[in-house]
Amino acid sequence: MVTALYFALSALTVFYGAIFLRSSKGSRPSFLHTLTGFGTNFLDTLGIGSFATTTAIFKFGSMVPDRLIPGTLNAGHTLPTVFQAFIYITAIEVDARTLVLLIAGAVTGAWFGAAAVAGLSLRTVRLCVGGALLTAAAALLMRQFSLFPPGGNALGLDGWKLAGAVAGNIVFGAVSTLGIGFYAPCMTMVSLMGMNPAAAFPIMMGSSAFLMPVASTQFVKRKAYSTPVALGLTLGGLAGVPLAAFVVKSLPLDGLRWLVIIAVLYAAVLTLRSGEPK
Repeated sequence: MVTALYFALSALTVFYGAIFLRSSKGSRPSFLHTLTGFGTNFLDTLGIGSFATTTAIFKFGSMVPDRLIPGTLNAGHTLPTVFQAFIYITAIEVDARTLVLLIAGAVTGAWFGAAAVAGLSLRTVRLCVGGALLTAAAALLMRQFSLFPPGGNALGLDGWKLAGAVAGNIVFGAVSTLGIGFYAPCMTMVSLMGMNPAAAFPIMMGSSAFLMPVASTQFVKRKAYSTPVALGLTLGGLAGVPLAAFVVKSLPLDGLRWLVIIAVLYAAVLTLRSGEPK
């Protein structure tokens, strides 16, 4: 079944890649766009996350109009995220049925979520992005203080727990298109249901790898993203992922996470203030 997942992911990646490259024809990302993709995906591979850090950079550098932030995040980080999935999706054992059904739930949520987000007003997008940044900061703080539920030893789910987890992943897939990371809510959910928290990693990585091409296709088709910035994120990210995964492998990240938390909180305040009615 895992082999079938790889084939399906490969086909989906080729489909999205063709759409993205065709839409990006003629675009020229700047060095800053590419460097942002390299740095954020490098850190994502090491466990920091990419959406919140990229959004903070967007806000500080006035790099992307607020309305286009969700689409640019999804379109630009899709291929690097898929690259990570091909590296890590089988690194930790998890029940195949649970993995496939939770991925299907996440993809379903992403399809409808991206369509809804692409049509939101500027003020609504600003409020949603600000909320996403606050959520990301809260997740980083929970990780810093080891506040995630301890979980159990199960590697899969059955019955109502499985149905509930699929429903949860539908919701997480939908809201992830706003720039809210998938890992923290997914790990919390499966841990509360008695699964080994480590099992959240292949579920999260697999879900993200499948949902992001689906969601990003919606943003690309609706032109709800910044083409040169997304292309820069992709090119830089495809270089940053293997460097982190195969060369660096690990870094002392506690101090860096505090810097990221401060930057993300500040960006959240800026975004929410800009979304206030005049």
